[in-house]
Amino acid sequence: MALQLGDTAPDFSQDSTEGVINFHEWLGDSWAILFSHPKDFTPVCTTELGEVARLKSEFDKRNTRAIGLSVDPIEDHHAWKGDIEETQGCGLNFPLLADADRSVSEKYGMIHPNANDTLTVRSVFVIDPKKKVRLTLTYPASAGRNFQEILRVLDSLQLTDNEKVATPVNWRQGDDVIIVPSLSNEEAAKLFPQGWDEKKPYLRMTKLNK
Repeated sequence: MALQLGDTAPDFSQDSTEGVINFHEWLGDSWAILFSHPKDFTPVCTTELGEVARLKSEFDKRNTRAIGLSVDPIEDHHAWKGDIEETQGCGLNFPLLADADRSVSEKYGMIHPNANDTLTVRSVFVIDPKKKVRLTLTYPASAGRNFQEILRVLDSLQLTDNEKVATPVNWRQGDDVIIVPSLSNEEAAKLFPQGWDEKKPYLRMTKLNK
């Protein structure tokens, strides 16, 4: 059965470009972005790995660690690193799992037989410090991912974990948010003394004074 939101992310031990990763131990009290690649030395993957490396400081701000995966062997990963740095202008600065035995891919449902029975699809998992799966995305092998969107959703998850709000369509940090419908107006007044714009009883927009 495919992993669903709220499930505990499976633990694993697997070799990587930074040595053996014991996943839950490696994660510690951080968030994680675990994302898979169909294979090494492929053009779309090369651009993605370079982008995640460039975004390291943004992930660091969010207490988030990136970790990639490909089913090719570790020797290929190390050889590929040079191509990534040469073509993308940024070297790999996070671990890339060498899942040659497909043990991690199988646990996380990264191989979709109707797409390809040997290669991983472009899966993304956001995992919180409690080791819970909070977001899943699946892209076809031909489409590169938008990591700005992944950062955006990470911001939303971290905000809504701590505030009684939800984030509307296309929300970005600093935009107005929605007061969750489960809060009465009386309860909302205590949490949001700045007030809100009540477009409908269930749609109350406010700006967080944070």
